[in-house]
Amino acid sequence: MKILFWASLLTVSYTYIGYALMLSILARLRSRPILRKPITPTVSILIAARNEEQRIDTKLANLRELNYPKNLLQIIVISDGSTDRTAALLDEHKAFVVSVILPVSMGKAVALNKGKAQATGEILVFFDMRQIVHPEALAELVSFFSDPEIGAVSGELILNDVANGATNGLGFYWKIEKIIRRLESDTGSVVGVTGAIYALRRELYVDLPADTILDDVLVPMNVARAGYRVAFNPKAFAYDQLFVEQSKEFSRKVRTLTGNLQLLRLTPWLLTKRNPLLVRFISHKLLRVAAPIFLLLMLVSSALAQNRFYVETFVLQLIFYGLALVGSIRPASRKWQPISIAHTFVILNFAALIALRNFVTHRTDVWN
Repeated sequence: MKILFWASLLTVSYTYIGYALMLSILARLRSRPILRKPITPTVSILIAARNEEQRIDTKLANLRELNYPKNLLQIIVISDGSTDRTAALLDEHKAFVVSVILPVSMGKAVALNKGKAQATGEILVFFDMRQIVHPEALAELVSFFSDPEIGAVSGELILNDVANGATNGLGFYWKIEKIIRRLESDTGSVVGVTGAIYALRRELYVDLPADTILDDVLVPMNVARAGYRVAFNPKAFAYDQLFVEQSKEFSRKVRTLTGNLQLLRLTPWLLTKRNPLLVRFISHKLLRVAAPIFLLLMLVSSALAQNRFYVETFVLQLIFYGLALVGSIRPASRKWQPISIAHTFVILNFAALIALRNFVTHRTDVWN
């Protein structure tokens, strides 16, 4: 039991602390700076949309404000089987937008493949419909491609609750995630990009399998496999907000974690030496999904080990999970940061358990 406890503790510690610490040390010893300068290649912006009639006008107005030569910019919006007025509204903007209308929903991956087929720009830029993009964000993304080693660039998603300094637990973990992405970029490549804002060289885009959940992981992994770096630019901003409903944030996390595991089935090479980011992929993506199993083993083994140290450790774990339970029963208590962090930690790991179930049962319909 003691061996099981320590093995589980070390795995969990590495997942949430050790990996970031390792990257931090590597960044001090072997940083890889990016050579960047202002450039203006032709750009194709791709946005997959389904039933987005409420957001189209706002999004297109936002894109018109981008500080980039309009004659070098192509905007492609793919309506993925929309049943509202999305297609009709796109037709009203045909002087500004290339619209691709799919009569039935085929999924985001297919929509992006169809959009890419219409793209003429040297650089492909991917935005989502919901977020607002900073006017300088496109120029910031593109500037990284002046370095010939860079194949893809992720922007940074600013969550309003986080920017306002709220003590929301999810915001706390999102900050940690962004620190890890910066360290990965500083030492080589990130293993995933921000789906709402990223870019890559057009020739490096590989068509996505039809039911791909996470284009923002598979696309950059294909770029890394081709021998290019995937960078993170913290100055390329898009703005979003945390969902007020906890259920929506939970569903989004389940979808992301399910997508991480789905990639193992779609692209088995990710777990072979053909993946130049194999250690990072396992450390950043897979261990987080496996973490709840090790947390459970840690709890059980400390309860069964007959030693004062393990008993005290068991009690500390119960106190932590008790704080999470309080946060679940009394939402108002989450204003206290320890409860908020504990509650969010448990929720994220419960989402990982659901993702594991989805993987075992081959469930990929996780968009609702």
